Amino acid sequence: MNSLSGARVLVIGGAGFIGSHVVAELLKTDIGEVVVYDNFARGKRDYLTPYMTDARCKLFLDGADIRDTDVLDSAMAGCDYVIHLAAMWLLHCKDYPRTAFHVNVEGTFNVLEACVRHKIKRLVYSSSASVYGDAVEVPMTEEHPFKNRNFYGATKIAGEAMCRAFYDRYGLDYVGLRYMNVYGPHQDQTAAYTGVVPIMLNKIDANEAPVINGDGSQAYDFIYVEDVARSNVLALQASATDEFYNVGSGVQTSIKELCDLILQLKKSALKVTYKPYSEDDARRLVQNRIGCPKKAAEDLGFTYKYALDEGLLRLIAWRDDNEGAY
Repeated sequence: MNSLSGARVLVIGGAGFIGSHVVAELLKTDIGEVVVYDNFARGKRDYLTPYMTDARCKLFLDGADIRDTDVLDSAMAGCDYVIHLAAMWLLHCKDYPRTAFHVNVEGTFNVLEACVRHKIKRLVYSSSASVYGDAVEVPMTEEHPFKNRNFYGATKIAGEAMCRAFYDRYGLDYVGLRYMNVYGPHQDQTAAYTGVVPIMLNKIDANEAPVINGDGSQAYDFIYVEDVARSNVLALQASATDEFYNVGSGVQTSIKELCDLILQLKKSALKVTYKPYSEDDARRLVQNRIGCPKKAAEDLGFTYKYALDEGLLRLIAWRDDNEGAY
């Protein structure tokens, strides 16, 4: 097991949705220093504010990008471990595929190259359940075939392949994590590219009927962001290497069930509106994606802590406390 005692960890994308929670989890350990590297394209400085009072937490420059190899090289000097979370999100990749290539694929290559140059002891790479595409079988184990058909998933498959290649060629110690549907505080709550949970909450808070595309039977594996952050710390410490792991609850929840639960937790009498999919969306839609959590439990010691209702209540409380600030 890798020791974090006194270690210096570079968190790339550390001001983002998941990254800011990873920083918080690292600071719960006896770590020596956490260095945050972020260009603030998606991350926010405010998400780091509670942690910057800890002398062990440092921001490297103000707006550092993984495409800037000289800056990245300077940030990694003297680090023991790296957690790489920086990426363009799914719908960004759909609209800007060339930029997605430069950020998600070329940027990840830059990170891997710098890790080798600075003899990093371990890299934790953030992949995604998007690599699987639509389920052939449920729950999806890590052996499930890659059936992805979108640009985002393609960039994550490329990142995984490069991790393996760098391990084989240079002996770079790494663990990759395939996140299921992550939700929680610090997720973008208002932009056009936000997720299904914030979209539903925004509708209900505006006293508008939440909208479900299709019949709501499509089902996913929802995992609270603090659980995801904890999985990163466990992956950093684990003895496993050159492996990828599902990070999810293993619990199947349909979109209709999700919406009904949110309405119940919000004590709302609003009724759901159903809208047919466009022909394009219907063709590309992932109908089922539920991850098998067994391998992560066995090798990393990771099991989820927050059930969906508890995680949603925590998110709702955060939104109430930060209204207008997200």
